[in-house]
Amino acid sequence: MPPRKQKTVESDQPAAAGSHLVGQAILSVVGRVPASKERKSKTPADDARKKANAAAAKAALTAGALALPPGFVGWLTILPEMVGVWKIQRQLVADMAALYGKQSTLTPEQVVYCLFQHTAAQGVRDLVVRVGQRTLVRRASPLLIRTLTRRIGAKLAQRVAGKSAARWLPIVGAVGVGAYAYVDTAQVAATAIDLFEGVIEVEAQVLETSL
Repeated sequence: MPPRKQKTVESDQPAAAGSHLVGQAILSVVGRVPASKERKSKTPADDARKKANAAAAKAALTAGALALPPGFVGWLTILPEMVGVWKIQRQLVADMAALYGKQSTLTPEQVVYCLFQHTAAQGVRDLVVRVGQRTLVRRASPLLIRTLTRRIGAKLAQRVAGKSAARWLPIVGAVGVGAYAYVDTAQVAATAIDLFEGVIEVEAQVLETSL
């Protein structure tokens, strides 16, 4: 029995380390809201979809290119690939907020919500709440943001295993990774459009812990 316990602990260590690395990467991306060169649009939905298509294609190209190196070298590009796609998506959210005239009220919490609501809904449920026709955005303390990014990181770390397998099939794997990035970015865009088309209220009170 004791040897089995030791094995279980050891096997959990790589997973925990992976979750920590992914969580730290997410924190580095969502720590600030990027500026946007876009202006408020008279047809924000149409312009937002055009931006979404362009960003999705860019994300697919970025992810696919980083997935090309085979074997161990390719494995090392997994986290940079994910961060690269998240940065493209972060800028897309900022540009969409600007198109809808909501750049000045865009917060890191909204960025986190748009990027990860479709893949880690449990991790962002404390940040954005629908109340009738309004969307209530809760402000999170730096400690809570770190807690939430760790929670999201633990969820998304499972994806690293799938991506590592693709590195051993460079061409086929790169196509699959690129396609996933395209669809993922399209989902981020859909969440952002749904958010910015409604009435957004940002709470003044800062949450210190999860609800």
